[in-house]
Amino acid sequence: MNITIVCVGSVKEKFYREALAEYSKRLSRYCKLKIIEVNDEKTKENLTENEKSIILHNEGSRILKHIRENDYVISLEILGEKLDSVQFSKKIEKLGLEGKSNITFVIGGSLGLAPEISNRADYKISFSDMTFPHQLMRVILLEQVYRSYRIMKNEPYHK
Repeated sequence: MNITIVCVGSVKEKFYREALAEYSKRLSRYCKLKIIEVNDEKTKENLTENEKSIILHNEGSRILKHIRENDYVISLEILGEKLDSVQFSKKIEKLGLEGKSNITFVIGGSLGLAPEISNRADYKISFSDMTFPHQLMRVILLEQVYRSYRIMKNEPYHK
């Protein structure tokens, strides 16, 4: 299976980069992983709704350039469906059994995702009602994808 994560912004903090590298290494025995970073837009405080729309549209356009027609797109959105780890694992496994071998996860920037990305998504998932920095969300997503493969293979992993 090919797993792609398209995300807005880059990870500057060393501890996040180290965690991402570790989970990327662990995942290499289960899938082909690619992480694509697109530039984020500079945001100031007290944006107007029009300014927010422009920023989201610009980031969304950058994201869409990396989504292929045959990709199964899962967007991370606060209003998405909440799954536990076993349900998430079953979702990924089911996609593979259905022949959907290219799964693309999308993580937006500080303002979220453009409507065109949400509309393109085949599935919307939420990891929490809380808001997380997008750098941390990348780590959480990779950990859960790794946990999913461990569950699928009936391999031990901490609970």
